[in-house]
Amino acid sequence: MGKTIITVATTGAWPKKENNPNVPMTPKEIAEDVYQCWQAGASVAHLHMRDDEGNGTMSTEKFIETVTRIKEKNCPIVLNLTTSGDLHATEETRMAHLIALKPEMCSYDAGSMNWMHTGLFLNPPAFLEKLGLVAQENGIKPEVEVFDASFIYNALYYQRKGILKGPIHFQFCMGAAGGTAATVENLVYLKSLIPKDSTWSAFGIGAGHVPIQLATIALGGHIRLGMEDNVMYAKNRLAKSNVEFVERAVRLVKEANGTVATTEDAREILGLRK
Repeated sequence: MGKTIITVATTGAWPKKENNPNVPMTPKEIAEDVYQCWQAGASVAHLHMRDDEGNGTMSTEKFIETVTRIKEKNCPIVLNLTTSGDLHATEETRMAHLIALKPEMCSYDAGSMNWMHTGLFLNPPAFLEKLGLVAQENGIKPEVEVFDASFIYNALYYQRKGILKGPIHFQFCMGAAGGTAATVENLVYLKSLIPKDSTWSAFGIGAGHVPIQLATIALGGHIRLGMEDNVMYAKNRLAKSNVEFVERAVRLVKEANGTVATTEDAREILGLRK
């Protein structure tokens, strides 16, 4: 096995303190959580922001404050900033923080879908072209989020057009209502569609969290975990922190005779800017 990148998705746009009191919500809480997760073995942090009411927001100010707090801790973790933390955000507010902060990575949702059967998650072609070019202009590596197979085909189309540069890094997002189910069969199928020079990671939402993690490690992929995807550590037991998820992932990788990637390893594997 090669080296396995562990990505922690600390917060997301959905779970609140009533779902799990340990979900980090403020810039201070998120920054401290990211720092502790890096110390535990995570090499990438996928970040969402919350407003003062705890709802998902694309506030550039919140991103700046959080990223500043993380860097003040001398934490070298790779930062992957979301571009889809608020279904009501405009195309401009979904990209403004990227221009301001120029993170190493950003999310790139390569298609639209019915989100959780309650609303539309829109990523129209014109926006995807603009986002891809903004990422290129600012030296940012897109992480292509894949909620079903069509997202892969869309990404490969944009690669042919020069909107995305290869090799592409894919993130298989499994178990979201409205997207592909979190099954091992679906994971193997999605993996079969991507180019051989691609890198890939996967996660399962809710009950699919650990099964997809185990299957991904077995298939040689990278893994994502955290309270964005699951607030339960085990059946009938809330997670105490994101660190708990990272520590388990480290154990699983090592039990499979693998090596946990450091931040330096992750940058090399993903081909991030020097």
